[in-house]
Amino acid sequence: MNTVWIVMPILIVLMFLLGTDLNRQAFANVARNPKGVLVGMLGQLVVLPVIAFAIAWVLDLPAVYFMGLVLVACCPGGSSSNVFSMLAKGDVALSVTLTAVSSVVTLFTLPLIMGAVSAFVSQQAGVEVVLPVGKLIVQNLVLLFVPMLAGIALRHYKPAVAAKVNKVLGKCAFPALMVLAGVFFLQYTQEIFDNFSVLGIAAAALILGAMLCSSLLSRFGGFSDAVRRTIVIEVGMQNAAQAIAIASSPFIFNSGEMAIPAIIYALLMNVILLAYVAAIRKK
Repeated sequence: MNTVWIVMPILIVLMFLLGTDLNRQAFANVARNPKGVLVGMLGQLVVLPVIAFAIAWVLDLPAVYFMGLVLVACCPGGSSSNVFSMLAKGDVALSVTLTAVSSVVTLFTLPLIMGAVSAFVSQQAGVEVVLPVGKLIVQNLVLLFVPMLAGIALRHYKPAVAAKVNKVLGKCAFPALMVLAGVFFLQYTQEIFDNFSVLGIAAAALILGAMLCSSLLSRFGGFSDAVRRTIVIEVGMQNAAQAIAIASSPFIFNSGEMAIPAIIYALLMNVILLAYVAAIRKK
């Protein structure tokens, strides 16, 4: 069974959920707080892929895992980041805005970065890795942009209904991701066990490196504590479901192995960010 047929509906639901969180105020926040949005985007679109590439290169990861790790870093922020920002007493409006903006911008940046990485890996490993850019863009539009627009439309025309739907889906999002991780783990148990040591180190280094760099960026920006926490969480939490969908999609890479870094990343991401939130709340 190809897990993509499980991850795609989950990804659609998550993006629809994000859409129901958005209103005019969320987008107006870009104009009101452009500095915070720009720093958050710099961390997600530039710093994170560079960190992932450096880690994969230093650890000399096999081509399929090299691609998988960088793929996670190229994806937009995960919808769970909004909940984590709320728990960490961050700027929730900025969190929602960053997630939405990154979901749109990465429609264009992800193919560009992954195209360059595919060429690099093909040259270094001597194995041709082909990225069907057109199919990738179409799949991302269908799985990300369209559901998000549908959620925005529902909130605009039926705000009461959107609020009820958001409340229900918000409770289902995390369990759905855990079910996905469980199914994927059962399907690739041996591969995960065989590579968990090196991929666990790679994923943890990516998360911690992203949090550290984004914290430094936000401190240089002179932001409030709430904004700094939000940027750290947004850059540290990527949409692993999208990375799994792209890696395992029969229309793109059709590789379950390439999705393994995203699964390990998703598990460690929640553990590390929960510890971060707990430390903030205790402080």
